[in-house]
Amino acid sequence: MNHLSFYWLPDNQQLLIESLETEFAELVEQSINTGKISLPPISEVVLKIQKLCTLETTGITEIAECLLDDPGLAAIVLRVSNSVVFNRRNITCNDLHTAVSRLGILRVRDIVTAQSIELLKHSVNLSDNCKSVLVQSAAISRELAATMVLVTRAFHEQSKDEYSYLEQEKALLVGLLADIGLFCLVNEYHLYLEKGNYLNPELAMQIFHSRCPLISEKVLTTWAFDQDFIEVASNQEKTTDRPEVSYLDIARIAHHILLYRKQNDEALEEHEVEINLDGAEVMFQLTTMNDADFLAHTADIMRSSGL
Repeated sequence: MNHLSFYWLPDNQQLLIESLETEFAELVEQSINTGKISLPPISEVVLKIQKLCTLETTGITEIAECLLDDPGLAAIVLRVSNSVVFNRRNITCNDLHTAVSRLGILRVRDIVTAQSIELLKHSVNLSDNCKSVLVQSAAISRELAATMVLVTRAFHEQSKDEYSYLEQEKALLVGLLADIGLFCLVNEYHLYLEKGNYLNPELAMQIFHSRCPLISEKVLTTWAFDQDFIEVASNQEKTTDRPEVSYLDIARIAHHILLYRKQNDEALEEHEVEINLDGAEVMFQLTTMNDADFLAHTADIMRSSGL
């Protein structure tokens, strides 16, 4: 067995890096297999709402009362319930019970979870490298979420009756939570470094990229999110009983549009999307939209969502 100091010789540096990468990967795998999902601190109210939503006896009153324990989240739910994206009838509500009733308890869970994760991406107490990864993730997830809303709207324009099951507000939330597993990986990496270990940041990014879908699926499954959230997070079809256009299709189309608009030809060659004729029209419409209009639309979606 080589002494540790030998690893620092030029010929053996790669051995050390590969060894550390393997060790970190095994820690993450162990966390997944044992169900010990490692997330940075999240509001107790959010966790309580997630738990309540798994109980059949939970009603609007219980969720509304739970929100009273976190005035910040309560204000967000009220604001979102009155936003353009979520308030289709354009009727203002001023109390939590009405807001929860309008949104539904599962949608409230989705909203408070997405909002909490977005806030954590900017405020969590991690190293500068880890924080930069999460801040970049926040920008990417918001971009994907807004584009998913644009794609959903475009399908409605093709045939509102045929695609009535696709909801703009759900598309937004599915996009925002698509990379939730990144928190587990970044937090695990931070703890690994805190213990005096070392892992090259570039190698850590490779692990984040390869493991994120699996861990995102694990988190969302544990919190009882539905198949649409899980399919998009894992980028895998989970059932054969599917509508012609699913939220996973919406996400893949949105991702393809973003790659095209960023002129990422290499990634586009590897990214395949199966679409129907309406999907082809949607793709054409949103890839040919000029940059100024596209950016204005996506910015308006996030601004008007209340999130």
